[in-house]
Amino acid sequence: MRRDNQSFALGFILLGLTGQQQQENFFFILFLFIYPITLIGNLLIILAIHSDIHLHNPMYFFLANLSFVDILFSSVTIPKMLANHVLGSKAISFGGCLTQMYFMIDMSNTDSYILAVMAYDRAVAISRPLRYTTIMSPRTCVLLVVGSWVVGNANALPHTLLTASLSFCGNQEVANFYCDTASLLKLSCSDIHFNVKMMYLGVGIFSVPLLCIIISYIRVFSTVLRVPSTKGVLKAFSTCGSHLTVVSLYYGTVMGMYFRPLTSYSLKDAVITVMYIAVTPMLNPFIYSLRNRDMKAALGKLFSKRLSS
Repeated sequence: MRRDNQSFALGFILLGLTGQQQQENFFFILFLFIYPITLIGNLLIILAIHSDIHLHNPMYFFLANLSFVDILFSSVTIPKMLANHVLGSKAISFGGCLTQMYFMIDMSNTDSYILAVMAYDRAVAISRPLRYTTIMSPRTCVLLVVGSWVVGNANALPHTLLTASLSFCGNQEVANFYCDTASLLKLSCSDIHFNVKMMYLGVGIFSVPLLCIIISYIRVFSTVLRVPSTKGVLKAFSTCGSHLTVVSLYYGTVMGMYFRPLTSYSLKDAVITVMYIAVTPMLNPFIYSLRNRDMKAALGKLFSKRLSS
């Protein structure tokens, strides 16, 4: 289907989170504070895991990959939003908009599948400890991470290509601070029925890791409840507690974003979007390190090396 030439040339206007200047200034300052913390926090997690040989195991390998995805996830939208605010421009090119949409879908799917892989890893560690090293071999771990990236890309590509084939005429104002599929479909003057069906399919694919996480934790809890020692139960819950917190925060904000009327967009919706895009990736390093003695020890060694060098 033909694209509207004017839309392709001029691109779109990103209206921002609320469209009100005072609130946009507040969110600009908030993002300016959150983004560097997200980058530094997740980068420290990656460096600490890489530098400490005691953390070279499946659980921390997956955590390092999650931190890497969180860095990319935040970097897809926040720098553009900050630059636009400083320059006093809300414009984004057609190609830039599609690129943003592609990587948002890609990163969010990859993130969710890595969270599922981490849940599976904990389930194997607790329910089958004697076979853990055999099941979670280095090759298996790499394949699970690569598979997460492949699924993320496979889900993002069709949505992007289908959106690129649409015609956009008249209104070019995207009711958000980044290009998302739903906002672009509302601006199209083409038949979008097939695109909407593909969106539902995408939601189904996105729901698979949540189902895997639920199944993994049913296995964990059923195993833990059979443990006679209270100390063993507490240790198991301590191991899984950080991951459960991250999963709850991530999927809680996802549901808040997508399970709402598409016709309305309030300040509450804007806050949920900020939680999803910026706050969750920022909090993940703190959640995983504050209650983890091995992680805190690795970070301490990392800082000691940097100070002594």
